[in-house]
Amino acid sequence: MMRFCRASTIGVFVALLQLIPAGAQVPDAVDAMDEKRHIYLLIGQSNMAGRAPFTEEESGVIGRCLLLNAEDRWEPAKNPLNRYSTIRKGLGMQKMNPGYSFAEMMLQKQADITLGLVVNAKGGSSIKEWAKGTKFYEEAVRRTRVAQKSGKLKGILWHQGESDRTDADYLPKLKALVTALRKDLGIPLLPFVCGQIKDVPLINDQLMELASSVPMTACASSDGLTTMDRWHFDAKSVKLLGMKYASLMLSLTTDPKKP
Repeated sequence: MMRFCRASTIGVFVALLQLIPAGAQVPDAVDAMDEKRHIYLLIGQSNMAGRAPFTEEESGVIGRCLLLNAEDRWEPAKNPLNRYSTIRKGLGMQKMNPGYSFAEMMLQKQADITLGLVVNAKGGSSIKEWAKGTKFYEEAVRRTRVAQKSGKLKGILWHQGESDRTDADYLPKLKALVTALRKDLGIPLLPFVCGQIKDVPLINDQLMELASSVPMTACASSDGLTTMDRWHFDAKSVKLLGMKYASLMLSLTTDPKKP
């Protein structure tokens, strides 16, 4: 009997993805459980929803990467990644988010996996709207549970805080969110990476404190990043931010010294 190595299987899968038109569902077999499919939940407000413009080249399918669509099925991932968010604003507002370069770097560093993204962000949302029991929270958990049936949940990316820029008690709310998500998704030490917003020490200091006070968390610094307006990172910075997310997530998920 002929045996196929994992690399060959990945190669065939990628070739099939390239033949499927963007927006089309992938074959039923891809919805079956695959331990090598690493799933990430991306949530937050406008910078995670994506407001940065992307080029024609960046609008193509991301190889070895899947996106959970409106039917809760996998399809080849492409910008804008927040297109199927069940809570988003208008489709025309959805552009490039950090998930694009995050996916590219994670796949580059891990050649034997595929990626599954669950992206459910909404611009302008406050952290109170993400508390357990709210629509935003419940939809994020529901869609992630669907995704978990066909892959391994590896982490959460969070970018939010602009709407709460005057909240001196932001950190306790964020800690409560991390605790609730880990419990409801069934992974007590699920890696959680947040990202700083632009030039708001009150929020950014609290975001950075998460990493020193909650196990298996990290914070991507906004140092050196530039914006198109007061809040929204430009395309170059969005891609840099996504790579920061990837680097931190890899440190949490591959460091043998981590619990």
